[in-house]
Amino acid sequence: MHPISVNAPVDDGARRARLFAGELFLYTPNAATTALVDLARSLLEEAFAPHDPVTAQYEMPVEEYAAIYARVKPAFIHHEKAPGLIRDILEEVGCDLDETYQDKPRMRVNTAHGYLRSGAAYALHPHRDTWYSAPMAQVNWWLPIYEFSSESGMSFHLNYWDRAVENESETFNYYEWNAVGRMEAAKHVKSDTRKQPHATEELALDPQVSVVCEPGSLLIFSAAHLHSTTPNTTHRARFSADFRTVNRTDLEQGRSAPNLDSHCTGTSLRDFRRFSDGAGVPEDLVARYDSGSVDGLLVFDAESAARALGQPDPAR
Repeated sequence: MHPISVNAPVDDGARRARLFAGELFLYTPNAATTALVDLARSLLEEAFAPHDPVTAQYEMPVEEYAAIYARVKPAFIHHEKAPGLIRDILEEVGCDLDETYQDKPRMRVNTAHGYLRSGAAYALHPHRDTWYSAPMAQVNWWLPIYEFSSESGMSFHLNYWDRAVENESETFNYYEWNAVGRMEAAKHVKSDTRKQPHATEELALDPQVSVVCEPGSLLIFSAAHLHSTTPNTTHRARFSADFRTVNRTDLEQGRSAPNLDSHCTGTSLRDFRRFSDGAGVPEDLVARYDSGSVDGLLVFDAESAARALGQPDPAR
C-alpha cells in the first residue's frame, strides 16, 4: 500500500517524485482553496435556486437537472476568477509558476443512487487518466465543494499501482475525443455511449482507499493511479472541483509515473498553459509525447462545440 501524507512540509520537486511513486498528498483547507470552493458554491447555488444543489435531484426530473448542470459546469470552467484562484493554490503549496503548466479546471458531480451517471456527470469506472492520453507526468488536484462521505467519494485501487491492467486504451485517440466525445457530453442524460477506455479483465477492487476530507481540502495524486467514482449510496450529491498540472522539467527529463498499460494515441499536452505567461508547452516537447493519427482536433475548441450543439462547452 502507498502512504497518504497530510500537510507534508516538502518542496514541489520532492512531492512530485513521491507522487510518481504512488503516494497521495492531502492538504487541509486554506484561504486559497476555500476561495475556489466559494466560487463553485456561488455558481451552483445560483443555478439550482431555490433548491439546495446537494439535494436538488429530489426536486426535479433528471432532464431538467442535467440541463442546469450543463450550464453551471462550463460557467465554472471558464470563469474569469478561476485561473487566479488556482494560481494562489499552487503558490501556497510551493509550485514554481515558471515551470508549472495547468489545464482548465473541471467541476464534477456524483449524484445519489444513480440519478444522473452520464454525459456531463459521467460516473467514471475504474481507470487511469493516462488511458485518456494524459501525460504520464500529469499531477491531479482534487477539492470537495461540499461535505461528503466515503459512500460518495472517489476510490483508489492501490493494488494496481505497480500491476498492469488489461484494457482497451488502444482504441482511444485524444484528437477524436476532442472532435466527437467532448462535444457530445451534454447529449447523454440517461445513458452514455461515448467510446471510453475500460478494463477488459475482472478487477479485484478491494482493498480500496477513499479519502474523506472537509470542503476545501486538497487531494493530490498521479494521473497513473487506478481510481473510480464511488457509487453514491447517500442522499446527497457530491460536488468536486479538479485540475491537472505538468512540470516542464519533468517533461524534458522524462520524469513521470511508470507506464504499465496505457496504449492510447494523441496527447492532451497542448491543453496545458504556463502560469507565469500563458504560453503553451513548446511543440517540440509535445512531439516527444505525441503518437498516432491526427484525425480530429488537436485542441478542443469550446466555441465551435457550443455553436454545433447550441449549448456551452460541457468538457470532460
